[in-house]
Amino acid sequence: MNKLAAQATLLEQSKRYFELCKPKVVALIVFTAVVGMLLATPGMVPLDILIFGTLGIGLAASSGAAINHWVDQRIDAVMERTQNRPLAHGDLDSNNALIFAIGMGVIGIGMLILMVNILTAILTFFALIGYAVIYTMFLKRSTSQNIVLGGAAGAAPPVLGWAAVTGEVNTEALLLFLIIFIWTPPHFWALAIKRRDEYAKAGIPMLPVTHGVAFTKLHILLYTLMLLVVTIIPFMISMSGIIYLAGAIALGLGFLYHVVKLYRKDCDIQAMRTFGYSIFYLSALFAFLLADHYTREIMRAFF
Repeated sequence: MNKLAAQATLLEQSKRYFELCKPKVVALIVFTAVVGMLLATPGMVPLDILIFGTLGIGLAASSGAAINHWVDQRIDAVMERTQNRPLAHGDLDSNNALIFAIGMGVIGIGMLILMVNILTAILTFFALIGYAVIYTMFLKRSTSQNIVLGGAAGAAPPVLGWAAVTGEVNTEALLLFLIIFIWTPPHFWALAIKRRDEYAKAGIPMLPVTHGVAFTKLHILLYTLMLLVVTIIPFMISMSGIIYLAGAIALGLGFLYHVVKLYRKDCDIQAMRTFGYSIFYLSALFAFLLADHYTREIMRAFF
């Protein structure tokens, strides 16, 4: 019985540590990084680069997420959305969580250095520092433009994937970065509208707290319009073809539909619908990039 109880406790602790890694967020990060790898080459990514690049970037992203939990324990405990997180709820020892977070980062960066290339390791390290330190410790607490300025770290994964395969960063990789960079504010500000009272209580100067909901809605609309334009650029520079263009326009109009409804309505439900659609939007957009890339490669091979 004691052995079973110990196993149950170990399993529960493992789940808590896994939760520290923000698995849903990291899954999207890893997906965009893998898409960056696949878009960087006309054929298949070398298996060792695919495996170790994905693991290294994933571990570094998980490290950043866990450090974010560690730094934000007090804030998380105040906010309803985050008060049941492992550290905020007191389910894990704070020192052990920090060791776990740093350990993942060291292993991830080390894997990239030894098994991928130095450039990818350096860029991943700066992305980790950008999110876990610059954004979480400073920007988040000091400016209403926190998510805009801090968005660079979250936009890095496809560039990391591209660098893992090619050993360089070119215009197409930076365009993938730009798409996520512009997507991030409307994505996060939609959630911030819903959670504005919690952010205010926690003392976090999110845009709806400092400038009001109407001002935030306007900026969500402007960024979404910019995003619609930027996502057409891959087709304009022949990075992608008609399959991607059709998908990008359809997805962009869908995003704009949700944002216009949010702009016109004083309704937190629509804010969460917009937030939910934004996650689907980014995943589907990168899936269209991938589908278009390999369709064009097949067409070239046969015609």
